[in-house]
Amino acid sequence: MMSEDGYNTDFPRNPLKIFFSDFRSVFKLDELGLEIVRIALPAALALTADPIASLVDTAFIGQIGPVELAAVGVSIALFNQVSRIAIFPLVSITTSFVAEEDACSSQQDTVQDHKECIEAGINNPTEETQELIPEKNKDSLSDEFKTGSSIFSISKPPAKKRNIPSASSALIIGGFLGLFQAVFLISAAKPLLSFMGVKHDSPMLRPAQRYLSLRSLGAPAVLLSLAAQGVFRGFKDTTTPLFATVIGDVTNIILDPIFIFVFRLGVTGAATAHVISQYLMCGILLWKLMGQVDIFNMSTKHLQLCRFMKNGFLLLMRVIAVTFCVTLSASLAAREGSTSMAAFQVCLQVWLATSLLADGFAVAGQAILASAFAKKDYKRAAATASRVLQLGLVLGFVLAVILGAGLHFGARVFTKDDKVLHLISIGLPFVAGTQPINALAFVFDGVNFGASDFGYAAASLVMVAIVSILCLLFLSSTHGFIGLWFGLTIYMSLRAAVGFWRIGTGTGPWSFLRS
Repeated sequence: MMSEDGYNTDFPRNPLKIFFSDFRSVFKLDELGLEIVRIALPAALALTADPIASLVDTAFIGQIGPVELAAVGVSIALFNQVSRIAIFPLVSITTSFVAEEDACSSQQDTVQDHKECIEAGINNPTEETQELIPEKNKDSLSDEFKTGSSIFSISKPPAKKRNIPSASSALIIGGFLGLFQAVFLISAAKPLLSFMGVKHDSPMLRPAQRYLSLRSLGAPAVLLSLAAQGVFRGFKDTTTPLFATVIGDVTNIILDPIFIFVFRLGVTGAATAHVISQYLMCGILLWKLMGQVDIFNMSTKHLQLCRFMKNGFLLLMRVIAVTFCVTLSASLAAREGSTSMAAFQVCLQVWLATSLLADGFAVAGQAILASAFAKKDYKRAAATASRVLQLGLVLGFVLAVILGAGLHFGARVFTKDDKVLHLISIGLPFVAGTQPINALAFVFDGVNFGASDFGYAAASLVMVAIVSILCLLFLSSTHGFIGLWFGLTIYMSLRAAVGFWRIGTGTGPWSFLRS
């Protein structure tokens, strides 16, 4: 049976059938389909804007010299790895908690408005108004009544700001994490760079340390911006973060050549331009957020900092497991030699970059599901999970075709070395062929987070990481370069499988599928 909103309202008797439910309507632009597109498209564009800006940034820095380019490359890699540990848990938890609180708040406001109408003796304000104003006089109301000067006119109250404690919690935690990251990276820049391979006698040390220290000054703005983005995602608004991201990235691209070449500041100018753009982005997001949310109305009772920290720790374990698997695979490729590492790096970057598109559906699924679960609207939850997973699968197949043809002909954009190109051609079937699996795995992340199933998401991925690490070590030692890609294929397949298992067995928050 179909609802008025256009999605199936009957639960499948077998929870596994949720993956195939109403598959013919996967591209249908009904109410649910339009909401997914409205959230997913700006989210995907925002996620791809930063890598594009980074490429332009790298091109400018490359004009300074190879030493500076290498130094900045190491600094950026270090900054991103440290940031990733805090960013992913913060954004994911904020999105779910804000969506839940916003849904509950809107329900309470609706109930309160209904109670006030009943107390005033009005069952249906619209109908009563229609009865008070005869039909023949509706079109001949006086100008005095229309302009609100009549004693019977009703003035519209100013828009009330939302009271979302999780928004304040996210900003507080984001601010503290940003300050901690800045102090940590600035004070420990030299030993951290040494750990990354930049020794005390390396010509890269001075520019790398200077860039990392200056870039770290923007860490509070980065964490606050991402906390604000999580709040907007919880409101199902991904357009505002896209707007702020584009302005920030464009500012960075404009300031780079001015600071680097006109003012002759070199890597110092590049870092300064980036920090300015981050604080501009942060300012825009906070300004927009303060117009919608009363972020200063907070108390320790309502902030739920313990809930944030508990679930944040769970996702932190998850991030560490993911990072370790990818980092181990790169380390194993490096042991095979520079040729294998070069080919692996090209394949890996393409492999990971395409995930940004699937993340758009993951963000949409998380926001809609969190709201649906908060309202106990399980029919909408089932319909949303089904639709985003199906869209993710279709996207995966499309990406597989595009990458299969594009990387075959476009590999020379990355390198001219015949040996590297040969290894890229070996990794190509894995990069292209695993796209449907990758897309499902990333969308399942959004589905799990939308259901606030953080415990399962963390525990299952830690187990997946343990099995995958053993597979990577064994296969790389026996089959070399191709063994690495077999190992990564197993890793992503297991990530998708644990998502299937949770929903397919109807356990945890999905137990309603068996009722």
